[in-house]
Amino acid sequence: MNNHHGQSQQSSESKHDDDAALTDFLASLMEYTPTVPDELVEHYLGKSGFQCPDVRLTRLVAVATQKFVADIASDALQHCKARQASVVKDKRDKQQKDKRLILTMDDLSKALREYGVNVKHQEYFADSPSAGLDTASRDE
Repeated sequence: MNNHHGQSQQSSESKHDDDAALTDFLASLMEYTPTVPDELVEHYLGKSGFQCPDVRLTRLVAVATQKFVADIASDALQHCKARQASVVKDKRDKQQKDKRLILTMDDLSKALREYGVNVKHQEYFADSPSAGLDTASRDE
């Protein structure tokens, strides 16, 4: 029985530590300016039927949104690098002077698909680096 009491006390201390960490985190959100503005988060929360006067909750959603977008952008970049690395292997004979990474809709779609977001784009979207440029710009 002593052991059970010790576990209960340890569990209580752990819960107190978690509560303190959460309180500190929520307080820090008041001083944080997220990349996604509060007004934008409030707009979309309102459109979904959610109303909350607590700015900390709005900022928590903004931080989660920022993380989500950053993860998708990072994954899309990895898809882009992998795609362009395979192109370089295919064209090893030609030295590529242009080391720019060109993110395509396909790279973004693959990254979004990993998060359960399916994107269908029209065939007229430009997925080539020279699409939409005039002929003088293409030669550069």
